[in-house]
Amino acid sequence: MLFLGLIYAWSIFLMPFSIVFPSWTMSDLSMTFTISMTFFCLGCFGGGKLSAILTKRKLMLIVAILLFTGFFFISRIDASKPEQSLILLYVFYGVLCGTGVGIGYITAISSVVPWFPGRAGLASGVLLMCFGLGGMALGSVVNNVISSAGLHQIFLILAIANAVVIAVGSNFVKLPPAVHPNASAVLTGRDFTTVQMIKDPTFIIYFIWSVAMGSAGLLIVNSAAVIAAAFGAPAVLGLIVSVFNGSSRLVFGQILDRYGRKTSMLISCSLLLTAGISLYFGAITHNAVLIIIGIMATGTCYGSGPTTSSVIMNKIYGPKHYAVNYSITIFTLMPSAFIGPMISSALIDMSDGAYNYSFIMIIILALLSFFLWAAMNKAAVKANHE
Repeated sequence: MLFLGLIYAWSIFLMPFSIVFPSWTMSDLSMTFTISMTFFCLGCFGGGKLSAILTKRKLMLIVAILLFTGFFFISRIDASKPEQSLILLYVFYGVLCGTGVGIGYITAISSVVPWFPGRAGLASGVLLMCFGLGGMALGSVVNNVISSAGLHQIFLILAIANAVVIAVGSNFVKLPPAVHPNASAVLTGRDFTTVQMIKDPTFIIYFIWSVAMGSAGLLIVNSAAVIAAAFGAPAVLGLIVSVFNGSSRLVFGQILDRYGRKTSMLISCSLLLTAGISLYFGAITHNAVLIIIGIMATGTCYGSGPTTSSVIMNKIYGPKHYAVNYSITIFTLMPSAFIGPMISSALIDMSDGAYNYSFIMIIILALLSFFLWAAMNKAAVKANHE
């Protein structure tokens, strides 16, 4: 999961690529990450569907092949042909690596969670923490290698390292016998097909709640370093959002196991409201401490989402179709990644570079999240989900 999470470290490659390919704009380079996230979502869904016909080991070997191919051919792109190389970068990093990471992500999560039915939150929290911290944990190593050996060399190293780690690890990725996809026994009596799930009002409300929370999080997460610097704090403090984003996945896994969905989601809503209020008052008073507190709270709240989804999909909708059902929740990334930055950019432009309106929008989204939380609780009771 650490190696799969490295795809989130795309920002490390931005400056080296802009030096090697000076004709590429920031928009050109940013599109690489957008494509990779799109195919990450599609890879999760595809991996979930394939899990019904392929073993987990075979799926992870496919991941190893996709990541090796993607990273290897990026190491061979030609600096003398910038237009052709940009398309190749989109294909190899965006499509192949994005798809590979998506398949690997859903395969790992859907394999591990069923082994720990009583501690599903903790199990998924550990994995998701590793995924969330992958870019940070390995990013500094990657950055040092780029400085010493060059951009092309690091992708060759990543191709080999990913292939070895994932291929070897594939031998340990398997379902417990009780939830083997070919098992004939009825597993829980509460297993929903994907079609049944997406028609369920509880799921629909949860999906919208996740989009609202994710949009609010991405208002800050993608610009944390810039926001910190704008209010007089060292820009590096903005990166603390990555620490809280990663570590909160483990914390919320334990909260889910001990206190359940309602309490966990309520804490997430409360953290988001705290973040919005702290950021807003930090902005109007130009108080860097309040800004950093707001950034930390936002990172914590944003990181809670994947763990919450992984547990809810298993607990409410059952383990039989878990891989596909959980993959559907990952599609919340797509509207969130569009809505959050879009709202932020528009509000910043409207206020001549100030962040006040963006922070007010976080408060509004937090209040919306409380409303959706209450509506989901009511729908869950009506449907006898809990």
